[in-house]
Amino acid sequence: MSPNGSDRSSRRPMRRKLPQVLTAGLILATATGCTYKDFPRLGMPTPVTEEAPRILSLWQGSWAAALATGVLVWGLILWSVIFHRRSRTKVEVPPQTRYNMPIETLYTVVPLIIVSVLFYFTARDETKLLHLDEKPAHTVNVVGYQWSWGFNYIEDVPGSNKGDAKSAKELEAIPDKFRDAFPSNAGGVYDVGTPGQRNPQNGNPGPTLWLPKGEKVRFVLTSRDVIHSFWVVPFLMKQDVIPGHTNAFEVTPNKEGTFMGKCAELCGVDHSRMLFNVKVVSPERYQKHLEDLAKKNQTGYIPAGIEQTSHEKNRETNNL
Repeated sequence: MSPNGSDRSSRRPMRRKLPQVLTAGLILATATGCTYKDFPRLGMPTPVTEEAPRILSLWQGSWAAALATGVLVWGLILWSVIFHRRSRTKVEVPPQTRYNMPIETLYTVVPLIIVSVLFYFTARDETKLLHLDEKPAHTVNVVGYQWSWGFNYIEDVPGSNKGDAKSAKELEAIPDKFRDAFPSNAGGVYDVGTPGQRNPQNGNPGPTLWLPKGEKVRFVLTSRDVIHSFWVVPFLMKQDVIPGHTNAFEVTPNKEGTFMGKCAELCGVDHSRMLFNVKVVSPERYQKHLEDLAKKNQTGYIPAGIEQTSHEKNRETNNL
């Protein structure tokens, strides 16, 4: 059999497999359950806060940059394969190039430009997302502990004990720069979760954190034991909950509903049970929930956690 005939026969099995490969790819693409409305988010859930679209935009921009880089690299690879493949009639070794200064400069400078652009947009958005207002409308101290969550609603709630959250013994672990923003006469109410607890409306595991729609909420994150991570999935943002160090961020929920939250830091044997729910309701319904907690005698605060070390306090004070 001629060499050409052998080549044609070896290519036939590949041609027969091509429809199977395309069919498998189509099944994989359609079996994800995504609709055409989901594809622009590239795997991200629908945002439910005013801040989340900024994160989504950064995510989409990063994917666009990665895709453009990938298309360029794939194009160069295919171009080399097609136009620089070995000739069937010439078997000599092709000319060897030890180096090419323009090309070496190009593949050094271009990655630096790409990284610099990504760094700029990331730093810009991070600065916006971590900005804290002087006086937020609401403050919730989120307390992480093995293996659930507690929520201190630092509010002036009718029916709660009149007191000053700034001097509350249970909140001593929170630095002064956060306590100074607490409202006056905030006796407060709290809710404590357990791993076996469930949301009464949908049966989802974990305690439920209530938030008002359309009003800014500051989360002050503290831990009683090890490092956890506070992640409300459709907020598109999470932050570590660290013993001896207090983190904080603010969001403005803009969609009512009950959303899933979880610990995103491996914190021990029952890490998978550290689930919670976030219920966004109208401001009136939110206030009613706080009053209901007061009627259940869940007034005051639960201990926030491990106090910051002195050197950490000094570092933060110097950075103010």
